[in-house]
Parts: sequence; C-alpha cells; structure tokens
Amino acid sequence: MTQEIIDAVKEAKEQAKPRNFTQSIDVIINLKDLDVKKPENRFSEEVALPNGRGKPIKIGVIADGELALGAKNAGVDVVISKEDLQEFGKDRKAAKKVVNSVDSFIAQADIMPLVGRFLGPILGPRNKMPKPVPASARIEPLLERIEATIKVGVKQQPSIQILVGTQDMEDEKLAENIEAVLAVLDRNLEKGRNQIKSMYIKATMGSVVRVI
Repeated sequence: MTQEIIDAVKEAKEQAKPRNFTQSIDVIINLKDLDVKKPENRFSEEVALPNGRGKPIKIGVIADGELALGAKNAGVDVVISKEDLQEFGKDRKAAKKVVNSVDSFIAQADIMPLVGRFLGPILGPRNKMPKPVPASARIEPLLERIEATIKVGVKQQPSIQILVGTQDMEDEKLAENIEAVLAVLDRNLEKGRNQIKSMYIKATMGSVVRVI
C-alpha cells in the first residue's frame, strides 16, 4: 500500500491552499465490521512516529530536584514542583490554565499521588494524565519520544483522524508515519488493516484525497 499512500500524500499537499503557516497532514480512517458498543472493540495505543510529528509540542514536567533541573536546562515549557501542585489545589482556575496550555505531561513517579490529588480531576477528562518516570531518568530522550508520540484509538465511532506530520516533510517520511498508524490497527483489530472501509489524506487547508 505504501506507493498508494505516497501518491495520496503528494496529491493532498498539492491541493492544499497556500497559507502563511506550516499545514498539518492528517490521515482519516473509517473502519468496517467493528461494533464500538462492545468494550473489547475499543482501543487506544501510543505510537512513536518514526519521523516525528514535524512540529514541536508543548511539554510539561512535574518534578523536583535533578529531574526538574534537567527539564529547565532542556528548555521545557512548563516545570511544576510539589509546591506548585499544592497551590494548584487551591486555585483551580490557574491549574486549568496551565493544563490547557500544555500538550503532554510527564511526572516524577514518586510525585504521582500528588498529581492525582491536585491535578487529576483536570488532567483526566482532557486525556493528559502524565507518564510516570523515575527521578533518575534522563530528560532528553524522554522529550524526544514524547514529541514524536501520538495516540491512535477507537472509542465512540469506528473512525480515526490523526496528525501524521506536516506539509514540509518528505512524502516518503509521511508515508512511513502512516504505516506506523496502520500497524496499530494490525495489532488491535481482528482483521487488522483489512477492516479499513476507507482511508483519506488531508492537509489543514486542503481537500481530502482518497487512498482506499
């Protein structure tokens, strides 16, 4: 299928109306023979795109000590300490503002109980609960992985629309990212990608281009 994907990516990029920003490239997949009312047919899996998202995301680190220092030195957008968590417990408005400004969080494992207590009610509904990491973890590899990671899943509807990169990425690299998404279907669906009813590629300001 790879050549068909490459051709569709190329066409989607050509059809995108010029804009003064870098447009995202999405893949849209509609599934068949899948009853999403049954819990066993719903899934969510994180996948690291082999060629990354093509654009940065805003990451928050909840930590103290060396991990917090490493995050600050690495230029992390938001670093939250234990004391900050307790303050957020008193100021829900400020907590919401910070959570809404960040795309993804990681947290020092031994601080997770406090995260759940003070930020859990805000993070949970937004699907932003942080990944726990050891206090001794090296921050740079963690950040690199998070920046390349997307969530692929099926919940209420038998369809998926997800970012796989940007228009300035090479067609072949975008196709590799899409193949990584299709591999998730192979792992989670009884018939894998054979349960795809239709698949499209779309740039932010462009028309949908059908792959299958």
